[in-house]
Amino acid sequence: MDELQHECGIAAIYHLPGGQPSRLAPLAGPEQVSRLMPRLLLDLQNRGQLAAGFATYNPRREKLLDTYKQIGTVIEAFRLNHKAKYDSIMSEFAGRAAIGHVRYATCGANDRSYAQPFEREHGCKWKWFAFAFNGQLANFAELRDHLLSQTDYHLTRSTDTEIIMHYLSHELSQCLEDRPDLVEVFRRLSRKFDGAYNLVFLNAMGDMVVLRDPNGFRPLCYAQDGPLFAAASESVALFNLGFTDVRSLAPGEMIVIQDGDIRQTRFAPEQRPSHCFFEWIYFANVASNLDGRGVYLARSALGKELAQQERQLRRVPLDRDTIVVPVPDTGKAAADAMAYELGLPSVEGLIRNRYIGRTFIEGQNRAERVQLKYTPLREVLEGKRVLLIEDTIVRSTTMKTLLADLRNRGGASEIHVRVACPPILAPCFYGIDMSTVRELFAPRFMKDGQITLAEQAMMAEELGADSLAYLPLDAVARCIGLDEDHLCQACLTGNYPTPTGERLYQLSLRQHAGAGNGRTYE
Repeated sequence: MDELQHECGIAAIYHLPGGQPSRLAPLAGPEQVSRLMPRLLLDLQNRGQLAAGFATYNPRREKLLDTYKQIGTVIEAFRLNHKAKYDSIMSEFAGRAAIGHVRYATCGANDRSYAQPFEREHGCKWKWFAFAFNGQLANFAELRDHLLSQTDYHLTRSTDTEIIMHYLSHELSQCLEDRPDLVEVFRRLSRKFDGAYNLVFLNAMGDMVVLRDPNGFRPLCYAQDGPLFAAASESVALFNLGFTDVRSLAPGEMIVIQDGDIRQTRFAPEQRPSHCFFEWIYFANVASNLDGRGVYLARSALGKELAQQERQLRRVPLDRDTIVVPVPDTGKAAADAMAYELGLPSVEGLIRNRYIGRTFIEGQNRAERVQLKYTPLREVLEGKRVLLIEDTIVRSTTMKTLLADLRNRGGASEIHVRVACPPILAPCFYGIDMSTVRELFAPRFMKDGQITLAEQAMMAEELGADSLAYLPLDAVARCIGLDEDHLCQACLTGNYPTPTGERLYQLSLRQHAGAGNGRTYE
């Protein structure tokens, strides 16, 4: 992968009053259930490593709602390697309910003020709230401009998180005397928002909301064990906490906890789901199950498709001098399945260094970044014909350097790149940091959206590979196990599921043809 990143992960946990404590609650009891949040966030770390935080509710605390967030990984932010400091954080922010967030930025600076959850204090308890969200509002610019057109309005950050906070505040302020109907609040917001916006919300009344946007772009799972309720972007976080009955929240549905009661309801009209196919191919933890489809099984099916295609291509001898090598870690399941089908060894010819800090890596030039991140094993690669399995190619910059490294340091005699995904042709406006046509690799070679053998040969030459082959478009839905019309494949087809997405794509095409710069949605 060319360092493709995702827009965050969210989590929520609540110990409902009454009854016996859940078997999953911490030993300190229901009022300390917030201690479980770092554990949830650790299993969502693949979705964001720039910042982490949580907001907790405690009716016995002077500050009923309080937020803690810091730059860094979950371990760094919550000081998990320093027991005294970790215990101090957990004690100060102890509560019966919490929402949490891990951040990667597709927009906005990398500083603490952009970290989530965002909290808005207010003297009225139901107007005092914190929230965190996963996704990206495609109509961010329109929403921002509308706010700034109001008298004396000012925004302090360039991020859709702040936009959501202001719109949410406005909806809550419409209720002057009575406690607002939270379902109706988010129903009105859904008519204004276009894009991906899974959201967790907590106020100083102890009310909690967990909702999934009407398109269901990003996954969102939930579970309950007795009085303990939890939700997270991926199922693995809930399974590892001990929940057994983990379900996916339907697009356009929300879970509301108020006055000790929990209910699930629809806040937006039902429409055709648009689940991001990238979740199964790359973003999600391989141990997760999303919308009833296991991530590992999907990636394994992609590898079987690659094997079938390889037999048809007959471009590479499948003999004792040929090995299958995954680009770790997301290429491994596909590589193993492909190798098994072809009767070839799947070997770790590339070792990933998992212990180098992100900031240190980003401070180097491209070649140094690749060498810091991956070590080619010469004793495995030397003199071998390598089928290199990659999950996708977006910008190609990392792949070029990696291929050169496999030859120079690894000693591979041939490298044939096989991509477990069709070519990326169009930007994403729903939470993945590829926002322009110009930055993408494939559109420079493909004339009509259908890739030919000649075009793949030109791409291989550009990358420095002996050959290159992508999976066909129809393989994606087949491998995931969902209907094609239930997936968002806009970056593969240019067909966007929302009006703003389509408009931004046309704008991006004009920028690509002209001299426009910057992110399309800005």
